[in-house]
Amino acid sequence: MNLDLPEKLYYSIGEIAKAFNVRTSLLRFWEKEFELLKPKKNLKGTRRYSKVDIENISLIYSLIKKRGFTIDGAKEKIKYDSDKINVLKKLEKLKNNLESIRKEL
Repeated sequence: MNLDLPEKLYYSIGEIAKAFNVRTSLLRFWEKEFELLKPKKNLKGTRRYSKVDIENISLIYSLIKKRGFTIDGAKEKIKYDSDKINVLKKLEKLKNNLESIRKEL
């Protein structure tokens, strides 16, 4: 998805809503529903979205709006993909440990 956002560290909820063509209330709803969406908030409670937040919103948007997942289905897909990534990281670490042991022999 091609987002029309200027280059900066943080974006307002209005900028993100406009980029994804959704209402700000939907972003706030997704924030409550999805653990991976945690924008920073200042003392007044104003949300500031980082590049990581935008990537997570893009993932959620893609699953729900484009691919037709339900909220629960999207949560399961994200959890499943996250679990796969964790397993791959553990396997990579194990591989590195085994290679270092082989070098010592």
